[in-house]
Amino acid sequence: MVVIYEGCRLLRLGMEASIAVVRLEQVSKIYERGGDTITGLDRVTVEVATGDFCAFIGPSGCGKSTLLNLVAGLDVPTSGEILLGGKSASRFTSDDWTRVRRETVGIIFQAFHLIPGLTAMENVAFPLLLRGERGASVQSRVEEVLELVSMTARRHHRPSELSGGEQQRVAIARAIVHRPQIILADEPTGNLDSQHGAEIIALLRSLVGHVRQTILLVTHSQAAAEAADYVWAMKDGQLVTKTSHEPVPVGA
Repeated sequence: MVVIYEGCRLLRLGMEASIAVVRLEQVSKIYERGGDTITGLDRVTVEVATGDFCAFIGPSGCGKSTLLNLVAGLDVPTSGEILLGGKSASRFTSDDWTRVRRETVGIIFQAFHLIPGLTAMENVAFPLLLRGERGASVQSRVEEVLELVSMTARRHHRPSELSGGEQQRVAIARAIVHRPQIILADEPTGNLDSQHGAEIIALLRSLVGHVRQTILLVTHSQAAAEAADYVWAMKDGQLVTKTSHEPVPVGA
């Protein structure tokens, strides 16, 4: 057994290479809106192993963000089963899901969602403070991840004083500061120009190489998807094709 991060309670067991970190088994999500039935996901089965960088690509409404929300516990499937580290998510309580998001999963949003009144350093520290951590260990860890994302020099600046690319770097630092097993990245380059977008994807790729970070990325961008180890194309709530390849260097 490999214990990747000491702080993970729900996903510490069963991390052998033979067991997927994330597995969806025949997962569907149906919405009822104004008398209409909308299929968000349609019998999706997929698994992601430790250290995989997996991209899901497709047009708006294809189901890729729905998939990410289900893995994060922000929504519940209509049918099927989601397993995290071999454990059935259907058995998780609300408190369990809160713990998963604080300890096991890091989420990167398209819109950054930084707290305006806090500096970059304070934004990154926030997840650790929610866990009750205090003192020198928090400062040390925050400084470590800010250096990793090349934001040390801007650590005392507030979001309004940072560019879009810099804000997303801070958001990535916040997502990894608690050493999560899984990173869920929802269109992380959607609000960035091509240069800054490429820099963010390169940063995510480096996390896979340096610490075997598991990443699930959803994107419209073919260039971003090509940095992944494999790519699932989605359409109408279904996984259509899977492409495995050597990741293309970002900017190549």
